[in-house]
Amino acid sequence: MVKGIYPPLIFLGIGAMTDFSSLIANPKLMLLGAAAQIGVFATFMGALYLGFNLPEAGAIGIIGGADGPTAIFLSSKLANGVNVLADGTTVKNLIGPIAIAAYSYMALVPVIQPPLMRMLISKEDRKIKMKPPRAVTQKEKMIFPVVALILTTFISPSALPLLGMLFFGNLLKESGRTERLADTARTKLIDIVTILLGVTVGASTQADIFITKDSLLIFGLGAISFVIATCGGLLFAKFMNRFLKEGSKINPLIGAAGVSAVPDSARVVHTEGLKSDPSNYLLMHAMAPNVAGVIGSAIAAGIILSFLG
Repeated sequence: MVKGIYPPLIFLGIGAMTDFSSLIANPKLMLLGAAAQIGVFATFMGALYLGFNLPEAGAIGIIGGADGPTAIFLSSKLANGVNVLADGTTVKNLIGPIAIAAYSYMALVPVIQPPLMRMLISKEDRKIKMKPPRAVTQKEKMIFPVVALILTTFISPSALPLLGMLFFGNLLKESGRTERLADTARTKLIDIVTILLGVTVGASTQADIFITKDSLLIFGLGAISFVIATCGGLLFAKFMNRFLKEGSKINPLIGAAGVSAVPDSARVVHTEGLKSDPSNYLLMHAMAPNVAGVIGSAIAAGIILSFLG
């Protein structure tokens, strides 16, 4: 797991099962995925304040993106118990606590996010109906992963192992010529890698590594970061509405989907929207910031790795 092989394979499967149509149809919603990444950098600063060194804090920070594979990838590079700092000290092995914290808060999306949505978004705003997304052509679907890969290469080259596999998996799906490979990537392969990843993470969480003060601090930081990321997405959605014309406004609830817990946060947004207005369907709209959050968290991980790796 220290080699970081499993996360790119998981991203390959995620790419093969992801439909970027909602994001292509409404590119401005990508900003919500970027806004939610404030949780990453807030957690990074919090970890530094609590006494973790720079590489450890960088690995802990990515928990704020609510993306398990990305958290494992970054911690395997920075907080693996192997790397030696300039002063001669060895970084702590935090892969197990970070992985468990990241996946735990991904699973707690339906518990953590709804109260924040109701607290920050008025009932009137929760009822905003968005225009149906336009139809996206097959050619656009094929061009998107290629263009996105080129752009992210310039922005964050260190994120290529993750984003390269994500967009390659999506190209397998959208090309229409490699359906067997795409089907293998999104079913058998991702299932096998998930089992291996779970066993490997479990094997790396011995008592002397996991039952420590550091693990408790990581879990606490993870909870705070997830709240900050959700609030960042919700508040930025409200901010965007100040510049959008009447009839083109977005439902601020979809900002909560900017965290990259795919597709759970989009489903939670949809459910909350239905509670306010049973005729308001937000799932497809919420998927746009949701997949943007996956890209955003991988870019954030790449930026951290380029500075601290």
